[in-house]
Amino acid sequence: MFTGIVTAVGRIAAIERRAGDARLRIASGDMFLADGELGESISVGGVCLTAVAFTTGGFVADVSAETLACTCAEHWVVGHRVNLERALKLADRLGGHLVSGHVDGVGEVVSRRADGRSQRFMLRAPQPLAHYIAAKGSITIDGVSLTVNTVSGAEFGVNIVPHTLEHTTLGELVAGGRVNLEVDLLARYLERLLGRVEIGVNLPLLTEHGFLDR
Repeated sequence: MFTGIVTAVGRIAAIERRAGDARLRIASGDMFLADGELGESISVGGVCLTAVAFTTGGFVADVSAETLACTCAEHWVVGHRVNLERALKLADRLGGHLVSGHVDGVGEVVSRRADGRSQRFMLRAPQPLAHYIAAKGSITIDGVSLTVNTVSGAEFGVNIVPHTLEHTTLGELVAGGRVNLEVDLLARYLERLLGRVEIGVNLPLLTEHGFLDR
């Protein structure tokens, strides 16, 4: 698990294609992995990958064919910058929200405009993900935990403050760019529970008792 609070920005140093999947060498800097362990999980651009080896100033991770098909990783090239976060420890502060690193789909940047010192982005999610995204809820974009400001169909807006723009790759986004999206973990489980008739919880019941708008 992760929090969506990026701790470093790395870059793809090498890509080795292997029979449908790939092995990446990621330059992260020595400080990021000063006490790294083989087998640990690292969020790379929002994708949970396993460190299989360490190099001078970085680490190596395998990317499965499934991950390549479902994320932006398929389009990464050498030199591409990626947000990095090591896995959450139980004693850590939860500064963002609970993030699994299991990307739900690829979204598109619709527009970007200045709003004071911040930047407001409109993004479009794949239609099957749209109903998971709620105003004032949480979403992960390329591994960064953000608050959803507005929702209109499959499009949603976020406000990104100067610190986040400077210390993550989000400051490089432009209209037409593609991003990894992970919806709120709790929303996925809630939908699954609502689909189980035997527990007696359904949309009409929640509406009747004021949990949902009529």
